[in-house]
Amino acid sequence: MPIISTVTDLVDDVATWRHDFHMHPELLYEVHRTAAIVAEKLNGFGCDEVVAGIGRTGVVGIIRGRRQASRKTIALRADMDALPIQEDTDVPYKSTIDGKMHACGHDGHTAMLLGAARHLCETRNFDGTAAMVFQPAEEGGAGGKAMLDDRLMDRFGIGEVYGMHAMPGLPVGAFAICAGPIMAAADRFEITVKGVGGHAARPHECIDPIMVGAQIVGALQTIAARGVDPLDACVVSITRFHAGEAVNVIPTSAQLGGTIRALSEPVRSFAETRLHEIVEGTAATHRTTATIAYQRGYPVTINDAEKTNFAIQAACDIVGADRIDTALPPSMGAEDFSYMLEACPGAYIFIGNGDGASWHHPAFDFNDAALPFGISYWARLVENRLPL
Repeated sequence: MPIISTVTDLVDDVATWRHDFHMHPELLYEVHRTAAIVAEKLNGFGCDEVVAGIGRTGVVGIIRGRRQASRKTIALRADMDALPIQEDTDVPYKSTIDGKMHACGHDGHTAMLLGAARHLCETRNFDGTAAMVFQPAEEGGAGGKAMLDDRLMDRFGIGEVYGMHAMPGLPVGAFAICAGPIMAAADRFEITVKGVGGHAARPHECIDPIMVGAQIVGALQTIAARGVDPLDACVVSITRFHAGEAVNVIPTSAQLGGTIRALSEPVRSFAETRLHEIVEGTAATHRTTATIAYQRGYPVTINDAEKTNFAIQAACDIVGADRIDTALPPSMGAEDFSYMLEACPGAYIFIGNGDGASWHHPAFDFNDAALPFGISYWARLVENRLPL
């Protein structure tokens, strides 16, 4: 079964909505304009209920099918927020706000889910309820968790939840997914090494925090290389090292920062423990101390095996089995849809965005050619999971 015929008639409108969102990017929870437009359109489509302000600025649209015998509710989620990046494209709908742009496709995600909402309101060819979930603050703000804290699942009786994200490099009209871990947990840390400063010509009178920090950088690489099973995934990256002001002065401290990524909670916890042991031990070896500020971020995004099969079937109905990669290697990137999958079984799928700049790049742009495939996928998923 190809792209749904009635969806084709929506695409021009959906592209217009997408371009408008792209021109007016908003960050984190400050998605007031976007959320207001989403709520207005959901009401205009005839949603049975539209609730704003969930998770501060999230919006949920409830669409009830022709029948309610199943008493089931499934949720479809899109993220609305942009990124603090200066856009570098020449598209006519380029961002109108300096330093902000949709560099991850959330404008497309929001527009596709709106298109699906309009189609489902017009057809209602399902038995049960579909919840259209529009989330703020995916880009580092944990908006998904904020919506959960506002009782998203309980309030609407959601039993399954599904997400979708554009993937650069994957052809338009293709999908990719895997069961189990699909994206990593992402933690961050800040390390401050205490030293004893002094003249660079008299290092024996000092404790050089740069030297200690350099030892820490090297030692931390043993976490993944010598502490984790080679068949398990773990990344430890030091991304910042600041120390000193003058070439003839040994500074009094050094600051390091970085991230740990893992695809399982045991590996994540092991890496956190080892980081503390290595940093504190290395500092002690050099007669000094170091402090660590460790912040756990998004958890592992784990697709439920059964729900992954449902997602695959819906995508197959739209593009055929040969256009779906069902063995996608997990990404070490992170996604706060993980919180929703911890609360409720579901699946997260990637939709092809074609060639072009990758995520979080100033030249990234969502590909409008993907719109009918995404809208049709959402509609078919609801109709398959809630059949009349």
